[in-house]
Amino acid sequence: MVLSLEDPAVRSYIVYSSILALKMLGVATLTSLTRGRRKAFANPEDAKAFKGKIKMDDPDVERVRRAHLNDLENIPAFWILGALYLTTGPAGAWATLLFRLAAAGRVLHTLVYAVAPLPQPARALAYLVPYGINVYMGVQVVLHYANAF
Repeated sequence: MVLSLEDPAVRSYIVYSSILALKMLGVATLTSLTRGRRKAFANPEDAKAFKGKIKMDDPDVERVRRAHLNDLENIPAFWILGALYLTTGPAGAWATLLFRLAAAGRVLHTLVYAVAPLPQPARALAYLVPYGINVYMGVQVVLHYANAF
């Protein structure tokens, strides 16, 4: 299988991977902004510079940090599994749909977890759709290459 930038699946993977990378950068920025708004800092030099205090348990900051940690646990798996999935030669429209839904789910997860918290099952559904897509892509890769050795 030769991957080509002309392949719609490859192009959509690049677009949605970039969206997810930008989203992660945005959540890192949201963490900093929330620390500043709450005047709750992890480092003494920041607390001094911004007239805040050392506070490691601010609920708003911790909520954003948990959303960021969840991204760090899940988005790299999408990048790896999505890239490997492309090598199996999936149908372009199907792969694009999977990538689009995974990215939308991760963005929605951040919104319902860290920006405008909603009661469950909103966060669980936003988490489970991309998680399920990652599992699906991983299984497809294993099945495709299992007879290779």
